[in-house]
Amino acid sequence: MTHAEPFSIPERALDRDCTTLSRHVLQQLQSFSAEAQDLSALMNRIALAGKLTARRLSRAGLMEGVLGFAGTENVQGESVKKMDVYANEVFISVFKQSGLVCRLASEEMEKPYYIPENCPIGRYTLVYDPIDGSSNIDANLNVGSIFAIRQQEGNDESGEALDLLQSGRKQLAAGYILYGPSTVLVYSLGNGVHAFTLDPSLGEFILWQENIQVPKHGAVYSVNEGNFWQWDDSIRDYTRYVHRHEGYTGRYSGALVGDFHRILLQGGVFLYPGTVKKPEGKLRLLYESAPLAYLIEQAGGRASTGTQNILDVVPKKLHQRTPLIIGSTEDVALVESFIQEGTRREQDKVLT
Repeated sequence: MTHAEPFSIPERALDRDCTTLSRHVLQQLQSFSAEAQDLSALMNRIALAGKLTARRLSRAGLMEGVLGFAGTENVQGESVKKMDVYANEVFISVFKQSGLVCRLASEEMEKPYYIPENCPIGRYTLVYDPIDGSSNIDANLNVGSIFAIRQQEGNDESGEALDLLQSGRKQLAAGYILYGPSTVLVYSLGNGVHAFTLDPSLGEFILWQENIQVPKHGAVYSVNEGNFWQWDDSIRDYTRYVHRHEGYTGRYSGALVGDFHRILLQGGVFLYPGTVKKPEGKLRLLYESAPLAYLIEQAGGRASTGTQNILDVVPKKLHQRTPLIIGSTEDVALVESFIQEGTRREQDKVLT
């Protein structure tokens, strides 16, 4: 009679299962210095905000105050959803206790939120979009949170956060949390892009994929074609091009994080161009475009306004908007080529 081999978990799988977010951050920094400990603690706080938000979203329809509009408008004059308010308050509450962050800047707040008790030692600023794609919530579709960590420079005694008006290359870290069938946290500290999945039974974000690289080209183009007649000719020409050529497929969910996540993994391009009436576009540079641009460059892709790399854009105000073309290098370059051709045509008209 033979005895069956005892069940054993492969060492690699066991190690993977044990790689939590906090452990991974310290491994990335290869240090236990004070700065490394700070960034690890900051990422843990972001993860906690994501867990609290995910729990709230999972109970939408069962609790009051989750679905629907809050009856107010944000600084951009947009109607605010109840989950926008809740998620913004979650981030504030979580970071009040951190001792590390002096201020938080959110697209839901006109001015940065200061935490005076943290400011003597807290030399970081969190910029974030607490709920991206909140119009999807009532239909039970994907939404997300976007974040970036910046070093606070100077005393900022004026309270105007002028040091935030610098390019996205000043970001120390960036990432997003996707609330979908599972809750996924993706982040970069400037050393690759890494994805974690929330294990509800453990209450921990567990490593899912390391060093994600976006393909050089992908089939997906993601854009709200309902705005077709509001775009200038170059973007319409690009859209006609992908309609007429095989190998392209349109995917657009109405939530930037969800559409970006697909392209990060599968390749392609996401576009939110400006319109003839609003050439600056809709997306906010500090809270949405720059953090995702940081990620895509770390993954080997590109992010552009159509004429300039997103990470090189220096904002003139906290809530500045920008067009966004982001994804695989070849696909972003294709869109830019149509924009360049459109610019040449306009210049030729002026000359003639």
